[in-house]
Amino acid sequence: MAASPAKPCCFSSLNPASSTPLARRSRTLSSSAAAAKPHRFSHGLAAAAVAANPRAAALRRPVRACLAAGAAPRRPEYVPDRIDDPNYVRIFDTTLRDGEQSPGATMTSAEKLVVARQLARLGVDIIEAGFPASSPDDLDAVRSIAIEVGNTPLGGDGHVPVICGLSRCNKRDIDAAWEAVRHARKPRIHTFIATSEIHMQHKLRKTPEQVVAIAREMVAYARSLGCPDVEFSPEDAGRSNREFLYHILEEVIKAGATTLNIPDTVGYNLPHEFGKLIADIKANTPGIENAIISTHCQNDLGLASANTLAGAYAGARQLEVTINGIGERAGNASLEEVVMAIKCRRELLGGLYTGISTQHITMSSKMVQEHSGLHVQPHKAIVGANAFAHESGIHQDGMLKHKGTYEIISPEDIGLVRVNEFGIVLGKLSGRHAVKTKLVELGYEISDKEFEDFFKRYKEVAEKKKRVTDEDIEALLSDEIFQPKVIWSLGDVQATCGTLGLSTATVKLIAIDGEEKIGCSVGTGPVDAAYKAVDQIIQIPTVLREYSMTSVTEGIDAIATTRVVITGDVSNSKNALIGQNNRSFSGSGAALDVVVSSVRAYLSALNKMSSYVGAVKASSEAPESIRTVQTAE
Repeated sequence: MAASPAKPCCFSSLNPASSTPLARRSRTLSSSAAAAKPHRFSHGLAAAAVAANPRAAALRRPVRACLAAGAAPRRPEYVPDRIDDPNYVRIFDTTLRDGEQSPGATMTSAEKLVVARQLARLGVDIIEAGFPASSPDDLDAVRSIAIEVGNTPLGGDGHVPVICGLSRCNKRDIDAAWEAVRHARKPRIHTFIATSEIHMQHKLRKTPEQVVAIAREMVAYARSLGCPDVEFSPEDAGRSNREFLYHILEEVIKAGATTLNIPDTVGYNLPHEFGKLIADIKANTPGIENAIISTHCQNDLGLASANTLAGAYAGARQLEVTINGIGERAGNASLEEVVMAIKCRRELLGGLYTGISTQHITMSSKMVQEHSGLHVQPHKAIVGANAFAHESGIHQDGMLKHKGTYEIISPEDIGLVRVNEFGIVLGKLSGRHAVKTKLVELGYEISDKEFEDFFKRYKEVAEKKKRVTDEDIEALLSDEIFQPKVIWSLGDVQATCGTLGLSTATVKLIAIDGEEKIGCSVGTGPVDAAYKAVDQIIQIPTVLREYSMTSVTEGIDAIATTRVVITGDVSNSKNALIGQNNRSFSGSGAALDVVVSSVRAYLSALNKMSSYVGAVKASSEAPESIRTVQTAE
């Protein structure tokens, strides 16, 4: 069953099951069925080529691939160590764990819960909600997600996701993970230990035999707590010795592991290498039929999504991904890229399918952008601002004649709706019903209280702007709804600037208890003066690391969106708690006035920092067993 040498630009040689009788029979049936259907090409060499090679028909189809793919079968019932349908691929989302390890991507517990609910609506099979042993705050966040998201169906099919917590291979970590996830209907503990020579020698300073013994003992310990679903990851598997991998995976299967995750931790592998790694593990690991093979690919060489697809084609049936591909260093495999590739090219991937409701992709992407502070580049596949934009005259001509000429995915397929089907143009006279209808049209579901808060901001903008666009709506909604816990809110800001004197600013902030405080300052410009006035009130020494502003739409009356990244000033003794980890915090704000937009973004970041300071203080008073540890994988 060993895989043959890889062929360029093709995954076909990576599938270890391609030579089995069942696979041969499936191909024969598929070929017969394809031959029985009338071909689109009915003349000359094209017809002969299609008849000889049914896959050629898929490559030549002059339609949007995703629209032609058809509906996928129903999601099979969840069983930890097996999948009844061999073509079903589980989607394991680690946005809230690995994704949050991105610099500046700190999320509060409340934000994590909101994102987890959206991931459940999206239909992910497993949510890795965090690293419970890292802090009491993270343990509480994972526990809240397990209770609220891990027991109640949020999607239309009644699906309840598995809630997973990460742990190193030690009892304290595993105890914390189990305490956090045990409240879910389907809990999972994910434990890991490094297996590459460089990691074992320089980081762990342990022998291979010691690593195997630890892994075997800790997987068995996790099962002994009553957890029926245990995932094991050999960290840096992509650079590990194959024979050693087969051995340690065999041992953890015997100990009770139900999923074996194979990480390309440093993004080192090429697609044909990683596909062969999965194929070799499937062919050479004793007992592998009693566990699910998973992938976890980092993006250091820009190959995370390609490696993930290669792994799936080679036999992996769980794929670990993040929304927008966020994560350590260069990030992870992108959920939207992997899922849409499987959906669009299903026939070339052996009939694989997922349970993802793709119409929730756009909303999920926007939510993660706002809560993490990490905005995607305009040319990002699937969810970038330019993903469905066409400026070239040749492309525009083709689009006007047939959209399938330059779009392989329909925007509606991922929940991106730009057409106003009701003919509504929003302005200052628009009422609640019209605005609510627009929000639903754009894919947003918010509570009545959130809507009233948003509607107040909407009216303020509509009074000053003749027409409120979809982009304006989304910017205001992000600024009003997708924000951290409010510790300080903006009351008023007044700034003066120009060439005749110093810039000055007066800022009024409202504390969580309703107390109003006013600060005044001068600065090199109005934003600098306003930030210094805010600092006078809040008195948390910070360093502004990044500041950027963009216009939501064209025109002099456009809304400005601002993004900032701050860190604690480690030179100041007041910031000892923040300086310990050199943690960065992002914030975003939106307003017609650039100074107001800037202050809103700064307050958003400061609110995150204030929440974190409270969590760190709680952690410093907690027992040693659950204090901060360094994450990995």
